[in-house]
Amino acid sequence: MNTTLTLARRGIGMLELLQPLAQLAARLYLAQVFFLAGLTKLRDWETTLLLFENEYAVPLLSPAFAAAAGTAGELVLPVLLVLGLGGRIAALGLFVVNVVAVVALPEISEAALQLHQFWGSLLLGLLLWGPGRWSVDAVLARRLSFHHPR
Repeated sequence: MNTTLTLARRGIGMLELLQPLAQLAARLYLAQVFFLAGLTKLRDWETTLLLFENEYAVPLLSPAFAAAAGTAGELVLPVLLVLGLGGRIAALGLFVVNVVAVVALPEISEAALQLHQFWGSLLLGLLLWGPGRWSVDAVLARRLSFHHPR
């Protein structure tokens, strides 16, 4: 029993060493997905506005404001996410963008819905556990606690 417990603890310890890498990989992947979507909207702004006016049904917002806010979120929040600067806030913002994208589409394919669910689960993980040790947030936290008077 003792040997099994020791092996389990070692295994968990090794997995925990991989957490910062997994968090960084999730941040980089999600940032690329959302940033590229924002660039696509920005490159053809006329089409983006038409889509928000005629295709996407974003609740409570005017189409022009929804297009601008969504595009801005897809361009700014991924940069923060990559850096891990305000990582939880960036993850929350992109989570909202992701949910609104699903809600705003009158019809969404099963494959697209599964992608949005996958992105949402990764964003939820970053929101709950933070951007990880390899982030600006973690560096700032270490510096602030290091210089904190005891």
